[in-house]
Amino acid sequence: MSEEKLNSGSLDADNLTQEKIQLKKPDMYRIVLLNDDYTPRDFVVWIIMRIFYKTEDESNRIMLEAHKAGKSTIGVYTFDIAKTKVTQVEQLAEKYEHPLKCILEVESGGDKG
Repeated sequence: MSEEKLNSGSLDADNLTQEKIQLKKPDMYRIVLLNDDYTPRDFVVWIIMRIFYKTEDESNRIMLEAHKAGKSTIGVYTFDIAKTKVTQVEQLAEKYEHPLKCILEVESGGDKG
């Protein structure tokens, strides 16, 4: 397009610049395993390995930390993934009649990238 056409029409040359879009990083959520005195340790390790794809050693470390400290972080995910994993834990625990629970805690988010 020539400069003449830009200046003579309804388009203004100054208005043809693009606005920079500011993207926000997604909020991240920590999944925390809560200790209870009824769920067998082997079941907790199996759950962590099956749902969170952790190694057996890592799963044992997480389970023992929860057992000793009362809770342990399993991982940090976006909200949808974290919520899905917590739901999977609750469903399997209910299926096998164990009171195992996980909760979500806000880790970070809202930063512009």
